[in-house]
Amino acid sequence: MAEDVEDTLCSLLRNREFSLVLDESTLPGNEAILLAYVRFIKDEHLMQELLFAKELKIDAKGHSIFRIVDEYFKEKKIPTKNILAVATDGASSMVGCHRGFVAYLKEMVPEVLEIHCVVHRQHLVAKYLSRRLNESLQCVITAFSRIKSNSLKDGLFQRFCEENDEEFNRLLLHTEVRWLSKNMTLRDELKSPEADIAYLADLYFKFNEMNVQLQVSDLNLVKTKSRISAFVSKLVLYKWNLSHSEFCQFPDLAAATKNAIPHDAGSDIQLYCDHLQTLHDDFKRRFHDVLSMEVPNWVFDHFTNPVDAEVYLQEELINLQSNEELKLRLKHGYDQFWLQKQIPISYPGQWSVVKKLLISLPSSSLVERCFSVVTDLLAKKRKRLQKVNRGDLRLRLSSIEPEAEKLVRSHLLQCSS
Repeated sequence: MAEDVEDTLCSLLRNREFSLVLDESTLPGNEAILLAYVRFIKDEHLMQELLFAKELKIDAKGHSIFRIVDEYFKEKKIPTKNILAVATDGASSMVGCHRGFVAYLKEMVPEVLEIHCVVHRQHLVAKYLSRRLNESLQCVITAFSRIKSNSLKDGLFQRFCEENDEEFNRLLLHTEVRWLSKNMTLRDELKSPEADIAYLADLYFKFNEMNVQLQVSDLNLVKTKSRISAFVSKLVLYKWNLSHSEFCQFPDLAAATKNAIPHDAGSDIQLYCDHLQTLHDDFKRRFHDVLSMEVPNWVFDHFTNPVDAEVYLQEELINLQSNEELKLRLKHGYDQFWLQKQIPISYPGQWSVVKKLLISLPSSSLVERCFSVVTDLLAKKRKRLQKVNRGDLRLRLSSIEPEAEKLVRSHLLQCSS
């Protein structure tokens, strides 16, 4: 069944443009695998499917990754020119100027849009802490990790919390790779009067909220720009409010500083304001491509003045504005409107602009979820099976239904004449 699903997927990709997202990870046992996801349009809807899972037998260098992808595309007869955009985690093996995967791909598809995963970039920004803030965070993580080091300590801590009527009685074990667990560790267990810990708990809560927004299945470049831009503006607001002793956006910090000595509180606030400014500057630097991306007004407002559009699109825009049949889909949102079958045929100029905004995958969160499924399969006493060749991985992640009737017919006994 998995082979049938894969054949159906590859058949779809042979005659339409799609975006590709790649990521590699190491499994328990030091096995490195490469996962690839694709997003494409089918029946006026965006679909996201696992393309393949391949073992990296020698190394994870850019050329090795490209060779695996290229061989798969040739085997399945998928034209590489159909790749509209490619998203990676930004590692040198992926985006290196000369020997990265993207560099090799651009030799074959020069127009491909390169995207650095927005969640990974957010992680890089959030990791930055001043020396004092980092020491405060490490103290909390060390204490919590010590409690979680064995079941006895964990059980005693749980009983202690229950006896004191605490709202939470379990700790999350922090790992550096999954940094968002910091927020749950700090916020859920926060009972310390330390202002640094309170500030970090509030801040990571806000990072967590944005991270969730950047992992939704319908995320596109337009929504990505909107959410990143909003968060950058909020950082300016947070700094301004804190500098004027307004803590409404930092409830844990407000509680921690309620009884603080004014002189000490003032120096703490300055530290947090400086940190927020650094985050703001780092966000603008790392997300410069997203924040500077131009999204034409006519993408959202189809009745914008044609004079404001590019000259080569003005006539198309007038034709679009006069099409009464297409207007019926406006109420479903701009993305559903542009996914109509008539758009690429009747308005190729506008579609050439819109397609990258809608089809591109800005985040590798789909691949991260796939790695979680792989780990789950390994936990079910299947460690001796080959992860990359198993059909249950594809069937568990795919929305494509296998053609049951065709499979049944292929297995029927053929009577000899």
